[in-house]
Amino acid sequence: MATLSEIHEEILHTAQDAETFIQLVLSQNADREVVPWTKVTVRPVAVRGERHLQVSSWDGRQVVHSNYAGDEATARLREILAWPFRQLHMQTTQGDLHVRISKKGKVLVSRSQPSREMAAPSLRHDRVKERPLQAASSRSLLEAVGITDSRGKVRPGMGSKFRQVNEFLRVIDQVVEGVPDDRPLNVVDCGCGRAYLTFAAYHYLNEVRGVTAHVEGVDVNAELLATMRPIRDELGYERLTFHAATIAEFQPETTPDLVLSLHACDDATDEALAQGVRWGSRSILAAPCCQHELYDQLDDALFRPVLRHGILRQRLADILTDALRALILRILGYSTQVIEFVSPEHTSKNLMIVAEKRLAPGDAQMAREYQALKAYWRVTPVLEKMLAEELTPLLPTYT
Repeated sequence: MATLSEIHEEILHTAQDAETFIQLVLSQNADREVVPWTKVTVRPVAVRGERHLQVSSWDGRQVVHSNYAGDEATARLREILAWPFRQLHMQTTQGDLHVRISKKGKVLVSRSQPSREMAAPSLRHDRVKERPLQAASSRSLLEAVGITDSRGKVRPGMGSKFRQVNEFLRVIDQVVEGVPDDRPLNVVDCGCGRAYLTFAAYHYLNEVRGVTAHVEGVDVNAELLATMRPIRDELGYERLTFHAATIAEFQPETTPDLVLSLHACDDATDEALAQGVRWGSRSILAAPCCQHELYDQLDDALFRPVLRHGILRQRLADILTDALRALILRILGYSTQVIEFVSPEHTSKNLMIVAEKRLAPGDAQMAREYQALKAYWRVTPVLEKMLAEELTPLLPTYT
């Protein structure tokens, strides 16, 4: 078993190889007081015709780029390797190196086939934005689930799904940074349907990121899931299981670190959010689909010019539904954002709720805002009903 210092020397030697070195990513910073960065990427670039190593440091808000050549590049990389990052992923044209350092200092090393099929490293500054799943390097998976054909080309009509899954994986990549690595990562995909995201999350976490992850797909359609299991077996995904059940009835094998929901229709999204809270999931990512719950409840004299038009009423109902969902999660202790995770040119269902459990529940200001918004529109969202036991004690009462 190689020591950490031996691994560092291997990385330093490989980074100097202009024929094979593609990229090094360092993540899971164990001590933000030592260095402020949450992720550092090192890759070769050409500056005035000379090979440099570009170091891109991300602190969660902005990225800083610096270029180094020759001995200065080696010295800078040696300094970076001494920083308290607990996960390293080096990509070369020959294969990938995955290194994880547990909280107890145990070094876990694994190697895999190249996750990016490149004949030679790219030195372009303006390289094409990398997708978590590449049609070439993830060919077996994408062909098995029907996104690409036998030649590795994205099938007609599957381009939007391919982009959606990739953009979802980008968000997953961000939220799993702080998950403890001394045990497997547990993921539940609620309302998984044809399981494009379920399979992709398993592949990306286990085979691209080098994280040991157990993934469970849940859907009420037992016949559909029966067609997914042979695909799982063909791919050899031993830690992927499918369960025929409603989201509300399902109980995961272990407490999930991450709950996913991609376009689960109507209040199935609320069921995923509610169960994620009840299970105590560290993170919840939900991209809502059609949502009709508040559509018929909206009635306000000032907004009648808006509400008389069906499409405007629906969009207003969608916005209010997601705003109320975000407030409920915030009151329950989840830091919550509503983001655009994919361009609206690919799908109108392009919003995602990103919730991470890292705050104290019962924020009084958020509770007041929630009650005021409900009172103005005279609505009660279904998520409040689902989480009444958890939420009601945290809401102010009015007489």
